[in-house]
Amino acid sequence: MRRVLLPVLLVGGVAIAFLMTLGFLFVSARPDPEEVEIVVPEKRDIVVKTVATGAIVPRVEVEIKSRVSGVVEQLLVEPGEEIASGDLIARIRVIPEAATLSSAESDVRAAKIALDNAQVDIDRAESLSQRNAISEAELQAAGTAFQLARQEHQGALDHLQIVREGTTRGSGLVSTDVVSTVSGMVLAVDVEVGDSVTETNTFNPGTTIAWVADMSDMIFEGQVDESEVGRIQEGMPLDITVGALRDRKIAGALEYISPKGVLVEGTVQFEIRAAIKPEQDLFIRAGSSANADIVLERKDGVLSVDESTLRFDGDRTYVQVEQPSGELEPRDVKVGISDGIYIEVLEGLKGDERLAAGGEVGPPSVRGGKSGGRRR
Repeated sequence: MRRVLLPVLLVGGVAIAFLMTLGFLFVSARPDPEEVEIVVPEKRDIVVKTVATGAIVPRVEVEIKSRVSGVVEQLLVEPGEEIASGDLIARIRVIPEAATLSSAESDVRAAKIALDNAQVDIDRAESLSQRNAISEAELQAAGTAFQLARQEHQGALDHLQIVREGTTRGSGLVSTDVVSTVSGMVLAVDVEVGDSVTETNTFNPGTTIAWVADMSDMIFEGQVDESEVGRIQEGMPLDITVGALRDRKIAGALEYISPKGVLVEGTVQFEIRAAIKPEQDLFIRAGSSANADIVLERKDGVLSVDESTLRFDGDRTYVQVEQPSGELEPRDVKVGISDGIYIEVLEGLKGDERLAAGGEVGPPSVRGGKSGGRRR
């Protein structure tokens, strides 16, 4: 009897253990129902905007350049100083080229010889005229030749002085003096005393001595992606945040959109400019990085829901409304503008419904300003 009972018990035990193992694996393999988050509609301000990155710069920024080549002998301004148009910025000491100086000196000697010869001619003509030995026309011709020779000699002297010193006697123009052409603040001085500079001419832009700008008239210069440029237009308001002044926002108005895009890192960007109105106690440094929020559309105090509550079936848009029994019932809604997180509800909800934010039916939780907490 024992020989029969023992194998039966052993086989039965193995079978029961096998079935229990299969049951455990089956239960473990079943996915847990996802938690359904419950959202309560609220009235919010929805603002649709795009962000442009750029910098705050002066509307007019002028380069002050030297009109002669030479060496900086004296600097009279420093960055941050306010100057007026015509104020002296620097003085340049001319270092003439040997060939140019030699040519100018040779021209002076040649002009002096011509002047001395004309002097002899006019003296002879006057002497002969007193004795009525020459006509009045010949005397006048000798006088004209003398005046021309004197002018050439003076021109050669002036040219020599310009070559040596960069200025002429009695002209009132001192080309070695670098003066500001506009009023404003000195933003930068690009040279030091002793630096060599080149003059501005037709073939050479010349050395920049300083930058001057009117800091009371600032603008925002930035770029907008091509996907957004079609939605903006001149006159739109901007909220500008300066990188160095994160706790302050500056109001602005869009005044320019470039008609041509530029390829930047694989995307087409369009330049924009906006006039800004900083507060009087706020000093913004030129070139400060900034971001501008361009308001495309805005609605205040509208009924809105989290975008995660929306479901789509073809052209149908609906939400799942929680019933008193705990079940979810679909309801069609009509929506308006969205800021990417919340979306306006035009029709279909009253504001006191509880909506499922997503997932399968399971232990719901509550999110929203009216209900608060979590429910399981």
